[in-house]
Amino acid sequence: MRISVVITTYNRPDALSLVLAGLAAQKAGEFEVLVADDGSTPATAEMLARLKPVLNFPLRHIWQPDDGFRAPMARNRASAAATGDYIVFLDGDCVPLTDFIAQHRRLAAPGWFVSGNRVLLDRRLSDRATEEQLPLWTWGTGDWLRARLSGRVNRVTPLLRLVDWSEARNDLTGAKTCNLAVWREDLLAVNGFDEEFIGWGYEDSDLVQRLLNGGRRRRASRWAIPVLHLWHGAQDRSREKANLARLQQSVSSKAVQAARGIDQYLTV
Repeated sequence: MRISVVITTYNRPDALSLVLAGLAAQKAGEFEVLVADDGSTPATAEMLARLKPVLNFPLRHIWQPDDGFRAPMARNRASAAATGDYIVFLDGDCVPLTDFIAQHRRLAAPGWFVSGNRVLLDRRLSDRATEEQLPLWTWGTGDWLRARLSGRVNRVTPLLRLVDWSEARNDLTGAKTCNLAVWREDLLAVNGFDEEFIGWGYEDSDLVQRLLNGGRRRRASRWAIPVLHLWHGAQDRSREKANLARLQQSVSSKAVQAARGIDQYLTV
């Protein structure tokens, strides 16, 4: 099974470089990485050019002009260019642990998609991690317990690996494209992300709903595949109500295909 990791980013090269370092520290499994860049300034491209020669996986930078929040388009473009059978979506501010790829590979099954979990880091720890490029994936139980007790993270259970638990679910709760894996053929069957979602909000929930509408099943792995979500400021949510209404339409109509999706970027 060939894996493609699609990382969405916008003007956070310090966070993205930490995410790539976490991927370089993976314990097992080959994969490629495609950076789905929603219009970052040249600083991101310059950072990627510096890192690319020393990374232990193939890296491609798929950039599009900055015209507001267009994450669905960025993910569609990168997914269309992916060569893997299985696509793992990750955000450019979500640092993986060393078994991230291995766990996604283990849980992959035909007809299923997998949603992982995230642990939220506060601003202070996030700033330190990006400024110092801290290898958070090397932290042990004591480090994470101290971080929790000092309020630096919102939970530690997924990081302590006391349980390795996942369950089948048929709803949207907790499924986000900061940590979501889907077979490429299933992504194409629903026409990828719907680019009619403009601005922040619910484009990932819409993808999950249409996968469910199309007969795919969801495995929620809250403690099996955590990522470390670095703090960021609030997004512009001026389109939230309109996007929520569009999601509700997908739910009520049982839509499967995105109105404007990945098919625009596929080559025959």
